[in-house]
Amino acid sequence: MAAKKRHHAKPAVTGFDLDAFLASSTGLVNTALDGFLPAEKTRPATLHRAMRYSLFAGGKRMRPALVLAAAQACGGRLAEALPLACAVECIHTYSLVHDDLPAMDNDDYRRGKPTNHKVFGEGIAILAGDALLTQAFEIAAQARGWPRYPHRDLMLEIAYAAGSRQLIAGQVADLEGEGRKTSPAQLKYIHERKTSALLCCAARLGGMSANCPPVQLRALTDFGYHVGLAFQVIDDILDVTQTSETLGKTAGKDTRARKATYPAIVGLEQSRKIAAQLTGRAFAALRPFRGRAVALEALAAFLLHRES
Repeated sequence: MAAKKRHHAKPAVTGFDLDAFLASSTGLVNTALDGFLPAEKTRPATLHRAMRYSLFAGGKRMRPALVLAAAQACGGRLAEALPLACAVECIHTYSLVHDDLPAMDNDDYRRGKPTNHKVFGEGIAILAGDALLTQAFEIAAQARGWPRYPHRDLMLEIAYAAGSRQLIAGQVADLEGEGRKTSPAQLKYIHERKTSALLCCAARLGGMSANCPPVQLRALTDFGYHVGLAFQVIDDILDVTQTSETLGKTAGKDTRARKATYPAIVGLEQSRKIAAQLTGRAFAALRPFRGRAVALEALAAFLLHRES
């Protein structure tokens, strides 16, 4: 335990109640998502049940929390950031539903519950993922748009992060890398796209919802990029150090599938150092906010401390 802690880039943020912030932001997002999504009984009912099953399966809502925290850091209003926060969560959930499919990661559990295809079948799971991705744009279109960031920019931001050069590119590279020797540079490419792209998008969208100036958007981009990479490195670590019960999903699957992970390529101790370095860079990116980004700092600290 002590060996893990000596690599922390920065102690937990003092004077900020992250649990309260996450509870509040999760409540806001869940209420908003419930209103944005079709009701379970709306035809086709099976599809809408499947969408809601995965969307409301639990979790800390880290990506929407990043949207809201970034909006707060830039002096924005949470209510105006909410549609974008919900859109990001729909995209994230769709990616999980599809990642868990037998043709992809073939996982039976997600957030401690049977995966979507285990409950509804593969066909409905595929369609539920498709519908959640589409729903994201319908929700994001309800954001009001801002002078520096009109609707066109918001749609492009989301589409690029979720598209064939970012989120999906990461999944493709991950699939193609199974069982093959992967270099650290190739692994970074996978993590930048499969995880960092959407987390970075979340931070940027929060700033956009506050009509932030370019200097703040650049800082949020830098922050989101490094937090996203740290998040995935720590996920790699957790896959080999934690139990399935702790993770809420099947532990050790990456190793058994011969997936490219940081512990497999550079070792566990070096992986922890890399995660701490990335988180340190994320903290450094927030300097332009001059202490107004405490929620973002607390979120970054939480992401690193997951492995302690």
